[in-house]
Amino acid sequence: MSSINTISIDKLARLIGTPKCPAIIDVRTDDDFETNPRLIPGSVRRPYATVTAWGEEFRGWNAIVVCQKGLKLGQGVAAWLRHFGVPADALEGGTVAWSQAGLPMVPEAKLPPRNPQGQTVWVTRSRPKIDRIACPWLIRRFVDPRAVFLFVTPSEAEGVAKHFGATPFDIEGEGVFWSHRGELCTFDVMVEEFGLASAPLNRLATIVRGADTARLDLAPEAPGLLAASLGLSRMYADDLAQLEAGLLLYDAFYRWCRDATDETHDWPSKKPGV
Repeated sequence: MSSINTISIDKLARLIGTPKCPAIIDVRTDDDFETNPRLIPGSVRRPYATVTAWGEEFRGWNAIVVCQKGLKLGQGVAAWLRHFGVPADALEGGTVAWSQAGLPMVPEAKLPPRNPQGQTVWVTRSRPKIDRIACPWLIRRFVDPRAVFLFVTPSEAEGVAKHFGATPFDIEGEGVFWSHRGELCTFDVMVEEFGLASAPLNRLATIVRGADTARLDLAPEAPGLLAASLGLSRMYADDLAQLEAGLLLYDAFYRWCRDATDETHDWPSKKPGV
């Protein structure tokens, strides 16, 4: 059982990937971070020593503070955040316990640079259907909850990336890292490169690949995802509005992949005398 003002790694692992996940703040020292330069999914790094300068940034959030072992730095920063009115807990055991449990961690080296507001910025083709909604969902839920997505005319995507410091994804172009590779779609590539492979995300990746590459035989759910995605694309003329609606769709698919694959629909029936 967790102590007061702390959270277990198991409980945090269940929250990550869901819309209700708190802000996760990594306050490890630079020396501690260099021994394991990876982040718990969705984390943002902040220096523990200047919490009084940045703490109010998280007003309106719940927060989980992560240090190396879940001791003085994590608990001290969490206490300061509570002083600012931010409900905050420290992660029991810190990144050491998380890593020892074999839970996913995102290599910092794979993260794009952040803008002055601390956000990663991504650019892709307008009028998204499947991969270009699935990838932003993965980024928002597991990489950067505050990520910005720019949807532009396909021919201008590379130019926008260059002039606005955005990272291109799911576009064709020389040197574009985040795109299809062989039979894999961009969602597959992101799951692998960000170190997020897990049974639920691997299952979801197969569904996305089947719907996105016209291989509907890969998963029985792929035709349903294709149908829902095309329906959303007809419902919304604005790409960002479609993205917000699509996030809920992928939230539902992910929770099915994680929690409900063995569940079937049972129509309740009452027999006479029962």
